[in-house]
Amino acid sequence: MENYIKTIYLIRGSREEPYTKFRNRIFDLLGTLSTREDIPGISVVMTVKEPPIFSVIPFKKDKIASITVKTGNFLSLKILEMEDGFAGAYQVDEAIPVAYRKTWKDGDQSPGINLLTIFRKKQSIDYETFIRRWHLGHTPLSLKIHPLWNYNRNLVKKRLTGSSETWDGIVEEHFKSANDLLNPARFFGGPLLMFYRMLQVYIDTRSFLDYRTIQTYLAMEYHIKSILTKS
Repeated sequence: MENYIKTIYLIRGSREEPYTKFRNRIFDLLGTLSTREDIPGISVVMTVKEPPIFSVIPFKKDKIASITVKTGNFLSLKILEMEDGFAGAYQVDEAIPVAYRKTWKDGDQSPGINLLTIFRKKQSIDYETFIRRWHLGHTPLSLKIHPLWNYNRNLVKKRLTGSSETWDGIVEEHFKSANDLLNPARFFGGPLLMFYRMLQVYIDTRSFLDYRTIQTYLAMEYHIKSILTKS
């Protein structure tokens, strides 16, 4: 399989901007990018509505789009960096421990629902410990507990602009149904295990993340331009 450089761009919406206007603004932006032959892959995970008022997951109410661009060579995309609400551009290393099989058309909303999480390393641990606890501890725990349909783990390797917010990880956890994410019993693997596993996940995440700055969003995914595989 051909190797691609993956870059994630974060764009935020204002509090005054309606969700529909924010979504359409992002779609217009990505529609322009999709015409470029030097960009074979584009997708986005973004907020499209307010999260539920009551949830065991502390969803942020802000609007955000996490735009993935895959290219053969590094590109500086000023069209994204100049967009209102631009929050950062990051070269990332991607891992997908669990992957769905895409059967829907580009442009259509992906089935299910997405939990977008961006976070920083815990300040009191070194970088090697952060990676080990995240990749070898937390990832297997998440796969064991949560009903994940697609798990896209992105390690930030480089901030590409001086104005980019500082993040170390960007994770997209995809669930086949909203109930799998929003129902605590389903999200944590059953009513009998729910409270024990909630505590287990809390202790685990605090061991490697800066818990004060973690941001979680209820989001939807759209593939704008899928990379064509050679037969």
